[in-house]
Amino acid sequence: MTNKKRVFWMNLVLIFALIVGLTLPATNVSAASKQKKTSKKVLVVYFSETGTTRSAAKNIKKATGGKLYQIKAADPYTSADLDYSNDNCRANVEQQDNSVRPKIKGKVKNIRKYDVIFVGYPIWWGKEPMIIRSFLESYNLKGKKIVPFCTSGGSGISGSMKGIKASAKGAKVVKGKDLTDMSYKSVEEWAKKKVK
Repeated sequence: MTNKKRVFWMNLVLIFALIVGLTLPATNVSAASKQKKTSKKVLVVYFSETGTTRSAAKNIKKATGGKLYQIKAADPYTSADLDYSNDNCRANVEQQDNSVRPKIKGKVKNIRKYDVIFVGYPIWWGKEPMIIRSFLESYNLKGKKIVPFCTSGGSGISGSMKGIKASAKGAKVVKGKDLTDMSYKSVEEWAKKKVK
């Protein structure tokens, strides 16, 4: 092979390598930016006085990789407050008055950055505890996707959906689910679908 031919082929190989080198990183950057755009930020908010709803919330956090946040009452509930056999206990009195909004201790920092917010609670007298309404009404949830979930002794989630929708103004509230006694695998499948 002559020197001229050798130089020609070497230049051709160098040009080809240069083209490949410039296009591959661009493809990777493009793929990475697409992936970034589709991944949604998830917040898993829950109110739990006995630990049952906390367990469900932790399963959702594990399934979605979201951030966990516990709603705590500024005036903590005592066992006497939750004595459902007493008609005059705090929980029963609150649930009978739709205007009650128990004060909350603390606040979610930068709630604006979350796209999907799972909101979990036990069912008290067929609906969500009034502190859930306090939470939802404390933030601008416009454009957020709200996914309710609950634990219950048999009432299910349907009785709470009206209150959640009314309190989460401007948000897209999707159909919620009772996660009582659901396996982690079932919770994972459900939660992942809701994030899409």
